[in-house]
This record gives sequence, structure tokens and C-alpha cells, in this order.
Amino acid sequence: MTPDEEQLLRRAIALAAEARAGGNPPFGSLLAGPDGTVLAEERNSSLTDRDITAHPELKLARWAGRELDPATAAATTMYTSCQPCGMCAGAIARSGLGRVVYALSGDQLDGLKPPGTAFADPPGEGPALYAEARVPVEGYYR
Repeated sequence: MTPDEEQLLRRAIALAAEARAGGNPPFGSLLAGPDGTVLAEERNSSLTDRDITAHPELKLARWAGRELDPATAAATTMYTSCQPCGMCAGAIARSGLGRVVYALSGDQLDGLKPPGTAFADPPGEGPALYAEARVPVEGYYR
């Protein structure tokens, strides 16, 4: 990692501190172009917005999907204070962003949390009704 990239990652950490100071979970992210220019930045606002999806990584992925053409998106780097969760990682993949650089890993984050505070996956069942479910999907991905 270059010194310039370290500065961008430090800015993401500062955005996380701003989110926490504003009453939200401590996560921040920014999106930089190939030359290191900051294109957009976000803070977690899931509590103040009363929106469980208001993660900064998801907000930036949505912004990139709306505002950037595919070639520009592919040339960007997201700098984020923590490894994106599964929801955000899916949005990042679909938005076509080039790469993600994070400060804390998900395991490191979990190590900083008190025991019993992790989100539990709900029980699931499936697959089911394959013959019916495939009809609207079949042929779409060509």
C-alpha cells in the first residue's frame, strides 16, 4: 500500500469516527478514482436514518451504479474502515467497482465486540419449486 492509499484509508477511518460521533455504528468509506481523487464518501447512518441498509459501502455502491459508467466504476477503489459485510459485498460486486481496501477484517471486528452481539443467520429452507421458479429466470442471463 502506498502512502497515498494509506491516507485514503485513514480518511475512511475518520469517517467511521464521524459516524460514531453522530450516533451511528462506526463505519466509513470513500470511493476514489484511479488517480486517487475522492469521488464520494459516506458514513454509516443506519440508526439515524432508521434504515438497516444505510451502510456506507452499500450507499457508495449504489451511487457508483447510478453515476459511473462501467469502465469508470471498474477503475475505482473503495477504501473502507472495515471489511464489507455480505450485503455490501454483494452490492459492490454488482456495481462493478474495481477493488476494495479495508482496515479491519470481519474477524478483527468480531474480536472487538462483546460476546453474543453477532447477528445470527435465520433458519432457511430450500431450494424448492425448481420447475416453477426457473421460468422467470431461464434465459435472462445470456
